[in-house]
Amino acid sequence: MVRAARILGLTTALLAEGNAFADDDPRFCPTRPSIGASSCTTEPGRVHVEASFVDWERDDAADQRGDRIVTADLLVRAGVGPKTEVQLGWTGYGQDRTRDKAGAIHRVTGTGDLRFAMRQHLAGEKGKPFSAGVEGFFTAPTGKSPIGDGTWSAGAIVPVQYDLTEKLAVAFTGEADAAANESGQGRHFAVSGITSLRYKLSEKVTTTAEFSLERDNDPEGHETHALAALSTAWRPTKVLQLDLLAVAGLNHNAPDVRLVAGGAVLF
Repeated sequence: MVRAARILGLTTALLAEGNAFADDDPRFCPTRPSIGASSCTTEPGRVHVEASFVDWERDDAADQRGDRIVTADLLVRAGVGPKTEVQLGWTGYGQDRTRDKAGAIHRVTGTGDLRFAMRQHLAGEKGKPFSAGVEGFFTAPTGKSPIGDGTWSAGAIVPVQYDLTEKLAVAFTGEADAAANESGQGRHFAVSGITSLRYKLSEKVTTTAEFSLERDNDPEGHETHALAALSTAWRPTKVLQLDLLAVAGLNHNAPDVRLVAGGAVLF
């Protein structure tokens, strides 16, 4: 009887411990749909898969109108350490379409380059307001211009965030790149900063407003792009997200409008 009671007690304790772990929320932190980055990393042994179902951008110039449509824009993030993840990104299909004043249409299709990255979470724990990280990336010229760059590029991203309240957070993402030249040969310096304000409308719905300023020193023409973005993410479950992003250009050099629909899942 004593032995049976001990076995029953041990079994109950193990079941209670298993239920406690089952109730823990997984670390589900998609980077999308924000145009900024995140310091959150995937847990070891788990994988984030993020995708844009449709990504459309329009840019009207004095002599032509340009449209870019991208589908199957994939990002896979795998946890390799408690605070470290590796990433692989690839654009499955893209189309650039231009139409000039005479009505002539030029269309180019292709795939994008491969993007390899590693993200390291530097500071911040659950329940703490401040978090920071760093991400380094490298792109391999596997795609076709103008969807692909035609040559390799690399860069570093530093995201920081501060939770003002349980629902409201402010963030900043700084990035510096050795960006590919428009010609497909060589690289140039590009730098950007993105300020974000995120508000949690409910446990399942979050909205984010962002402002981006980018300086691109391409040899064919130095440009500054100013953008405003608004995005919404809905999580019907603890491991699934559906999201929308709208971006508007604020100056002459920036693309006029961009709309993105996609989602993410945690395995």
